[in-house]
Amino acid sequence: MTRTAAFEGLTVLDLGQIYNAPYAGFLMANAGARVIKVESLIGETLRSRGKSGSAAYAFTMLNQNKQSITIDLKTDKGKALFIDLVKQSDVVLENFSPGTMEKLGLSAETLRDVNPRLIYAAGSGYGQSGPQRDYLAMDITVQAMSGIMSATGIEGDPPLKSGVALCDFLGGVHLYGAITTALFRRERTGVGATIDIAMQDAVFPVLATVLGAYYSGGKKVPPRTGNKHSALSVTPYDVYPTQDGYVSIICIRNGHWNSLLKAMDREDLLEDERFNTMKARAEEMDAVEDLVGTWTGARKKQKVLELLQAHAVPCAIVRNVEEVLDDEQMHYRGMLRRIEHPELGEIVLPASPICFSGEERIESELPPDLGQHNDLVFGEMLGLGEDELEKLRGEGVIS
Repeated sequence: MTRTAAFEGLTVLDLGQIYNAPYAGFLMANAGARVIKVESLIGETLRSRGKSGSAAYAFTMLNQNKQSITIDLKTDKGKALFIDLVKQSDVVLENFSPGTMEKLGLSAETLRDVNPRLIYAAGSGYGQSGPQRDYLAMDITVQAMSGIMSATGIEGDPPLKSGVALCDFLGGVHLYGAITTALFRRERTGVGATIDIAMQDAVFPVLATVLGAYYSGGKKVPPRTGNKHSALSVTPYDVYPTQDGYVSIICIRNGHWNSLLKAMDREDLLEDERFNTMKARAEEMDAVEDLVGTWTGARKKQKVLELLQAHAVPCAIVRNVEEVLDDEQMHYRGMLRRIEHPELGEIVLPASPICFSGEERIESELPPDLGQHNDLVFGEMLGLGEDELEKLRGEGVIS
């Protein structure tokens, strides 16, 4: 098998912080690009939270296969160093608050003037323009502003955030997609691009079902429905108890429902007019939920899964993160790998989800120490010798 290295030969300057832009950089590194993590002299936010806290795993996951250099971009010499690197790079990636790079004198326009082929990619909460541009944005605030939180939870209870950082990561995926699109266009035109990806824009499409309920319901905001279908038009569509946990079941076609009845040994209901169409089942939702929940509640979750999979009914066990870390499917495909971490011990890390049939994923390398590649990068790309590097260290330009 050959190695997946579609971006081999590309150089990316990754100024990303926390999750959003670092994930786009992670995807590029795992596609073969040389991704140079450009950090302040104290390190980016996630690194500086500590080596053994909860942030340590996330930092390790997102910064595999990258190199690290340090530059104080607030100094004139630091800016000059960065611009010299930009001249030899293909992508600059950042997710600072809008306007930050302009204040440093390193705007997209400035950098693309010195390198017209440059792809300048910026991720942010609400975009680089518009009346909400300067709203401070984190994943939870974007979940609130985008409508995700209002649609999550149970009606009558407070809105809930998603338990995962979906806005950060969906923003990062779109940032990566935009970079690859711009690189493809550059192959045709020779011209770079300035990319502006807002997390709010990236997550809006996930509201598809909720918006469908809004428009089909006479433009009334639909209630929060917990684990049920947002429009309350599909059942079974929920999480159901078992003797030792929970399973998720959905029937989006009559064929699924008929197969479920066969698996439940309730073929007597196949011709029951209360249940023989999706609309009819939705009108009898409580009865359907009780029927299915009573059946699953009398069995163990693995047995329910095996029965329904054998009958081609969409079903899954509700697993916790410890169970997911041992997922045999993702380990088999090389998506998950066990690696020894110097502080955390043995951990499971993901590879890139982007998989090419017949090609191996790039092997995982732990993130570099802060500034680990200063001498290598500045020496290779800028031709700086040890005396010049020592002078820059002494002046506080690099660490």
